[in-house]
Amino acid sequence: MKKITTISIAVSALLMVLAPQFLKNYGIYLLTYWLIFIIATMGLNLTLGYAGQKSLGHAAFFGIGAYTVAIVMKAGLSFWLGLPLAAAICFFVGIVLGFPALRVQTIYLAFATLGFNTAVWLVMRNEEWLTGGTYGINNIARPELFGFSLASNLAYYYFTLSVATLMAAALWGLLRSPWGKAFTALRDNPIRAESLGVDIRTYTLLSFAIGAVYAGVAGALFASLVEFIEPAPFTVGASIMMYLMVVVGGSGYFIGPVLGAAVGVVLPEWLRFAQAWYLFVFGSAVVLLMIWLPDGLLSIPDRLRAKKQARIDSAARSASAQVATISGAKA
Repeated sequence: MKKITTISIAVSALLMVLAPQFLKNYGIYLLTYWLIFIIATMGLNLTLGYAGQKSLGHAAFFGIGAYTVAIVMKAGLSFWLGLPLAAAICFFVGIVLGFPALRVQTIYLAFATLGFNTAVWLVMRNEEWLTGGTYGINNIARPELFGFSLASNLAYYYFTLSVATLMAAALWGLLRSPWGKAFTALRDNPIRAESLGVDIRTYTLLSFAIGAVYAGVAGALFASLVEFIEPAPFTVGASIMMYLMVVVGGSGYFIGPVLGAAVGVVLPEWLRFAQAWYLFVFGSAVVLLMIWLPDGLLSIPDRLRAKKQARIDSAARSASAQVATISGAKA
């Protein structure tokens, strides 16, 4: 199984490297957009899927990252200053947002994070002196790396792919460290985790802070990709869509965000042939998926293995019953 997984990852990586060579400019742009949402939902998957904290405020961190880079570059400073600054601001704001999770859980925590998203969006829309308000901030240049311009869609795609790979590797290492085991224990049973010595307070705050960093980095990349930002992409609706991406892909599965972001970003583009009906078709597909696969697309192999094991167990019980019946008849 491990060998199959390794081969699948290698083949997927090769496809991601080669795919842009066969696509037109818009196709490359769309792939980059997809990668950015993979990074953002990787962070939400940590908060939601691994630590079990319900959050509907992820788009706010996405927006904070985007506006941080835009404001820094508007001031004449470098993207390379704005990117770590965006990550740092999101980290500290994520810790602050994590405090309600120490007192409330489930739907109440979701409402608290939803309120946070609304408050941040109102700041983005109304504080024109800082964010440009509804007029937004334009002329956000794409950066240079070691003197090489990333202005073209192809160059920016490979840059985003490199960042996504580094972020995924960092998350992979984190989840396989004692921290990752602590996050999982927090999700499964907080009381038992605390009895085993897990500092619930610290890991709850860290789950929000680290998830926020991923959203902030994604937002910074998004700002340079579209070269213009305004408040619309950072609404509560965007947070709900990110939440759906995690759940549809498979909450708590490492590559769940890859499939989930594809469903949320790429699939609507494929459904545009339906014109005015494509959002209805997309929404209906998501609803049906949640009915039949509530644990996401990546739960399919687990469900198949569970059914196979159930059949084996049933056959074993039937055989045992037959043996018992024969033994009783002989006696």
